[in-house]
Formats: sequence, C-alpha cells, structure tokens
Amino acid sequence: MNFYIVIPAHNEEKNIAQTLQSIVNQKLKPKKLVVVNDNSYDNTKQIINDFTKRFGWIQKVENKSSNAHFPGSKIINAFYAGYDTLDDKYDVICKFDADIVFEPDYLLNLKANFENNPRLGMVAGVCYVKKQKDWALENLNRNDHIRGALKAYRKDCFLQIGKLKSSIGWDTIDEILAQYYKWEILVDETLKVKHLKPTGLNYSPDAALLQGEATYRMRLGWLLTLIIGLKRGLVTQSFRVIWSYLKGYSIAKKNKTPFIVDKAQGKYLRSYRWRGILRWIKFK
Repeated sequence: MNFYIVIPAHNEEKNIAQTLQSIVNQKLKPKKLVVVNDNSYDNTKQIINDFTKRFGWIQKVENKSSNAHFPGSKIINAFYAGYDTLDDKYDVICKFDADIVFEPDYLLNLKANFENNPRLGMVAGVCYVKKQKDWALENLNRNDHIRGALKAYRKDCFLQIGKLKSSIGWDTIDEILAQYYKWEILVDETLKVKHLKPTGLNYSPDAALLQGEATYRMRLGWLLTLIIGLKRGLVTQSFRVIWSYLKGYSIAKKNKTPFIVDKAQGKYLRSYRWRGILRWIKFK
C-alpha cells in the first residue's frame, strides 16, 4: 500500500523538523512526501532543504500566498501546490500539518485499518497537546470527526468526493461527502499524535465572514447559517461572530459565489447538519 503525503508549511521553523523526523522514523515509510513551503519568511525553507538533501523521497515545493492565516483556502491551495506535482500511483493520500509528531507505527496502523475494511475511506488518530509537563487530549477531538491536521484518504474515496474543497470547512465537507458516497470514517483513538501548536491560534479575525460564505457555498441556507453562527457566538461570547456569519452568507449570495457542492450533495449536507442539531438539542 503506497502512501503519499503532502504537508503545507507556513513559518513552522519551531515545529517542522520534529514533524519530518517523526515521518522519517516511520516503520512503514511513505513512497513520497512533498513539503510545501508556503511563503515562509522564517527558517522553514532551510529546515525542509536539510531533509530533502538527506532523503530522496522527500521533495520541496515553493508556493506564494498571503501571510494572513485564513482558515481553509490558504492551506488547501498550498496542499494542491504539492499534490499537483505527484503522480497517481498512490493508494492513500495524506494531508498532514507541519506541527504534528507521529509515533513510529502510525502509518503502519493506518495501513492495517484500511486493509481490514475495504469501505474505509478515511482514518486518523487523535491529537494531544502539551499541558504543563503532560500531554492531554485536545478538546477539539471528536470520535466522529477527523481533524484537518491528520487527514488520510483511500484513493478511490478521495477522488469520488472531488478531492479537497478550497474553502473554510473543507475538513467537514470531505467527511460528509464521503458518507454521502457510502464510505466509512474511522477515528482510531489508540493512535495518539502530538499536536505542537493548538488549532486556531493564528486565525484571521475575518474567519467568521469566511464561515458564512462557506455555508452559502455548501447550500446550507440562511436558517442553518444563523443557527451555526449563534452556536459559534455562544462559544466565543461574541455577537460580532453571529453578525459576521450572516454578513458573509449575504455577500456570497449577492455576488453569486460558486457553490462547491451540487444540489443533491447540498440536500444531503443540510439533512446531515439538521440531524446534528437535533441530536445536540436532545442531549442538552
């Protein structure tokens, strides 16, 4: 089973050496690893170069983008800068972040999970973050959602869902579309991964506007956008977030921003989100 890995990296000099070394240390080596230096202005490029000189299966790609950290589009555009350099001789394609440290048997366990279930489309472990001297389960983990930092796709699933959407929310859309096409998703809680930089620390203040735009592009509708915005506003204790969700949706609708799913997929996405909301209300 051939694993190809793409790692987008923007100013990751503090973390990327640990990430790459943990992949070099894998018992099952990936056939190819592409690291995308995404407009870094620190020492990231030099660290990547050091690894490409020592390991022939590691390649570097240069990508120019904004220095602002817009969740979704920036990292996926960088992913494609690396993915587009690869051939199609892979069985599993992985999109990993540049601040992740894997145990040596991580890829070997992914391989076992894929081989044990032919309908398994996506699989990953769970993230742990440093809390004083110990590593604790990151509070964003869920047993029904694979973190964007750890995506691993079976090739057939990856192609059937239309690969990755260049939009905020891409790491939820992929899973819902996988289920739409009857693929299974697995969060293997026995696979513990160290996350060196907690999620979302560098997101732009305009992220909520992009979230609202994404709900339009996913065909979720105004009411679901309002509910999602209210939920996020309660979590962040910010009324501005709610307003930004609705404003982002309205701007996208006014500008006739292209949808990223077709009508049938959009119907499935709406049904999926409503089921989630009803479950949330039930357990409150």
